[in-house]
Amino acid sequence: MYRPSEPDRQALRLETRFERPRSRGGSLLDFLPAAEPETDPEKPSAASPAPVAPVEPGRLRLSEYFPGLSLLGDLGVDDIVAWLRDGRRWIVMALVLCIGGALGYAMMATPRYTVYTDIVVDPANLNVVSDDVFMSNPQRDAQLLEVESRLRTLTSRNVLKRVIDKLRLTEDAEFVKPTPLSALFALFSSEDAKAGKELAAMRALSERVEARREERSFVVVLKVWSEEPAKAVMLADAIVSAFEAELFQSAAESAGRVAQNLNGRLDELRQSVTEAEKKVEEFRRANGLLSANGELVSNQLSSELNTQVLQAQQRFIQAETRYKQMSAAIAQGQTASASIFESADMTNLRQQYNALQQQIGSMQLTYGERHPRLAAARSERTTLEAAIRGEAQRIAERAKGDFDRERSALNALRAKASDEKSNVFTDNEAQVHLRDLEREARTKAAVYETHLARAQQITERQQIDTSNIRVISSAMPPESRSWPPRTIILLIAGAVFGLVGGVSMALALGLWRYVRGHQPAAG
Repeated sequence: MYRPSEPDRQALRLETRFERPRSRGGSLLDFLPAAEPETDPEKPSAASPAPVAPVEPGRLRLSEYFPGLSLLGDLGVDDIVAWLRDGRRWIVMALVLCIGGALGYAMMATPRYTVYTDIVVDPANLNVVSDDVFMSNPQRDAQLLEVESRLRTLTSRNVLKRVIDKLRLTEDAEFVKPTPLSALFALFSSEDAKAGKELAAMRALSERVEARREERSFVVVLKVWSEEPAKAVMLADAIVSAFEAELFQSAAESAGRVAQNLNGRLDELRQSVTEAEKKVEEFRRANGLLSANGELVSNQLSSELNTQVLQAQQRFIQAETRYKQMSAAIAQGQTASASIFESADMTNLRQQYNALQQQIGSMQLTYGERHPRLAAARSERTTLEAAIRGEAQRIAERAKGDFDRERSALNALRAKASDEKSNVFTDNEAQVHLRDLEREARTKAAVYETHLARAQQITERQQIDTSNIRVISSAMPPESRSWPPRTIILLIAGAVFGLVGGVSMALALGLWRYVRGHQPAAG
């Protein structure tokens, strides 16, 4: 390909200042509008050469180092094609190197097999105990924070330490890479070597474990990878089991601390309750406050005496009334007909009197008023009336004795009730302070019983796992490795990367030669 010399290019650029013909396959600046001609007579014309500024001694212009900088606007497709043709060996070399590197990486890279386990971490624990130690917050933000906290526990060192101990990963070459000097170090410091293996296994396992929570859900996805598919599944299952055990142990330890604090407090509460109850009994004994069925004996005795006084008063009133009625009947001479006089003798006498009265009435009708038999009957009637009056008098005397006895009993009961009432007032005043002491003792006893029941409940709570963790998708052995990708994909990626790198290198070298003024050979 013919390329004009530098002066010809300068003349061509000056001639085409006002119009730009499209040549050399089309320049990138051909699509720009041509500059307007200058009409100022005082300025030099476009055809006249521009004045050259004098160069100071000891200073060089940038165009002397890069003479092609002023010609960048004339770059065309032919130049780029020429650069690519001149740099084809770099393109081929980069392509071969990248493909070879991709093939080598595919053959030598350690394979990774990734498994996934979906776990539902419900922040609301199982409601096994009605009044549990741990409280659940119904607010969604708080529940999400609880899930995030448990998510951090899933990948914590405590859980990974359980997995390392269970699967003996310190003896697994995948997690603890043996070194030539490791056996020698083990001879001198076995403890340090063991700690170093545990630390190395912990770091290796933590790099292979990842957990994240699905958005807008309580589902946690556990991601575990290993160099063997079966080992990846075994690691995932061991991590889930260790996670459940860690949550249970954490809850049990928290409940144990609460129970321990409560048990330490129980001795003080028990002693306080005993002292309060002793004060109650000592005060009761000192003031003679005997109680039966929850009531003071003095109150019960006073109540019984009041009842007896009422009963005695009723008997007294009855005896008084009966005696007065008898006295009135005797004063009025109605002893024979008054029903108040009741006795066996009085009944017999009244029957005899009534029979004799009937005989007298018959005799009067039969014999007349002066018959001797009638007179004898009337004499017998007088005798019976005297006997009835005597019997009525004896009954009245007995009634008076009953009346006097009931009055004496009533007065005695009233005096006794009055004395007992003063005792009741004294006991009631003492009982005010006694109730205060009993109230204090009951309060302390209630607190003690609450703490005792709570301590026993929390002690039993340590043996119950209430964490609501469920595996909804167990880890399955993967069908293919997750890293590195398939060999064909690596080869394609290496080819694309090599091609892009080779073309970029060829274009960069061509551009460098162009701005330095080195022209490619004509084609």
